[in-house]
Amino acid sequence: MKAMILAAGYGERMKPLTDKIPKPLLPLDNKPILHYTLKLLKKNGIKEIVINLHHLHQMVIDAFGDGSSYGMKIHYSYEKEILGTAGGIKAAEKFLRDGTFLVINSDIITNIDINKVLEFHRGKKAVITMVLREDADADRYGAIEIDSTGRVRKFLGITKRDEGRGTRDEGRGQPLKKLMFTGIHIFEPDIFNEIPPGRYCGITEEIYPKLINSNAHVYGYEFNGYWIDIGTHERYEKAKRDVFNNHVF
Repeated sequence: MKAMILAAGYGERMKPLTDKIPKPLLPLDNKPILHYTLKLLKKNGIKEIVINLHHLHQMVIDAFGDGSSYGMKIHYSYEKEILGTAGGIKAAEKFLRDGTFLVINSDIITNIDINKVLEFHRGKKAVITMVLREDADADRYGAIEIDSTGRVRKFLGITKRDEGRGTRDEGRGQPLKKLMFTGIHIFEPDIFNEIPPGRYCGITEEIYPKLINSNAHVYGYEFNGYWIDIGTHERYEKAKRDVFNNHVF
């Protein structure tokens, strides 16, 4: 399985640190954040990846090159203008469309077993499997709601079909579990048929609501291990401590 690492953003919430260095290169225990993502992928048997880039892109290329120092093969997808998550995936279609692939944000640190997620994905015959986690602030940040089988029934609190009709489970009568998205998902290449080419396209704004509304096989895999996204200065400091104290791997 191949993977895509999303690394094109400006790291707005991490300014001024990201004014002169892209967020994937911010250090954790003297190694860049992206080092840990590559380490995770390789540990799970993924050795060929593509990284989408925009902000200070050449610094990332200079730091990781072709991936040979990691025993991996790294490709780069430069975006002259940021295309959004789905748009970025579409731009890397030529590299990814030959089979099931994983997409992961570049600013998360986790010890997830990707092969277990892949086994779940295949067992469910899913088009997409989102890795989800429990969080007390799920409603505040936008809950992903799954039924007892793991099928995603509501995305960010509502789907188009539910607009104006409250938060019921489309007549199924099942209690739904509210979880948060981790920034890790597995896709089948059919997803490329759903993404418009050559323009910005947000996967949470456009693609997921459309697929869930059309009853596509979108599933959520619940993960309870270590995970942190480095989206704020406070979480960056916590990640530094966790990595230094060997609380991650």
